[in-house]
Amino acid sequence: MKSFHEIIIRHPLLPFIRETGYAVREPWYLPERRLLDYLLIYVQEGHFIVETSGEEHHFHEGEFCLIQPDQLHTLRGVTRTITPFAHMDFFYTEGREQSFPTLPGQTDLSAYSQFLQPRLNDISGIHIPLKFRPSQPSAFKETMLKMIGLWEHGDLYSHLEATHLASELVLSLLKGHMEKPAVQFQKPQSLNWITSYFSFHLSEPLSLSDMAKRAQLSPSRFSVVFKEHFGVSPHQYLMRLRIQHAQELIKNSSFPIQEIAEYCGFADIHHFSKAFKKISGTSPGVYRRTESIL
Repeated sequence: MKSFHEIIIRHPLLPFIRETGYAVREPWYLPERRLLDYLLIYVQEGHFIVETSGEEHHFHEGEFCLIQPDQLHTLRGVTRTITPFAHMDFFYTEGREQSFPTLPGQTDLSAYSQFLQPRLNDISGIHIPLKFRPSQPSAFKETMLKMIGLWEHGDLYSHLEATHLASELVLSLLKGHMEKPAVQFQKPQSLNWITSYFSFHLSEPLSLSDMAKRAQLSPSRFSVVFKEHFGVSPHQYLMRLRIQHAQELIKNSSFPIQEIAEYCGFADIHHFSKAFKKISGTSPGVYRRTESIL
């Protein structure tokens, strides 16, 4: 097993909503499959069964299910069900906009291994059961339903808010299912928290002094320790994450460049364009014309 720190160095924690819905079905059955991403389900009404590893798991109204990547499973609705759901990536992977929810019967993912998300239960110190209970079930449910509603609405600001709520859900899952020693990020000179912290605050101003205070270090010492861990300065690392996220938005949306710049934490379009070209080798406008999949 790898540590959480080892995973997020390669794949920052940056949720990506792929598909949502409310799934109103009469008694139903979906043959076995494996997922490339995470499938989060809330049982609003009815009774369904998830079978995995030869064991049946029964879900009823008010319960939550998390099916993790590469987990062989079947789904069967015993009664009429209403199950709000979301297919999501939890971790950033390059090209993830090309990934997809797998189809029933699709069990061989070898041709799509580049899209396969790291699985939380393969990380040391984390275990989230198939049927999990949030520490605050009502709040988790309301956040999930609001996220789905916003994503289904489809406009720019609804999608941005939905993505923010997705981050809250992932953070809640981790807080509730990480072993206590794994979440003690406040030890001096421990920077295990930094990548997820950056990922959750890409659009916000982050000062060196604030980060140093969180790490219980002086700003100068924090800069030294950070570069030892990550090979670049805090500013360079944060800038790289912001530009990576901007590239995704430019390729996969029709959002104006100005709005993308603001969402990725840039005060003005000039600063954004200059940083984008320095890291990507081209301007945001040219990048959209050559890379957009829309």
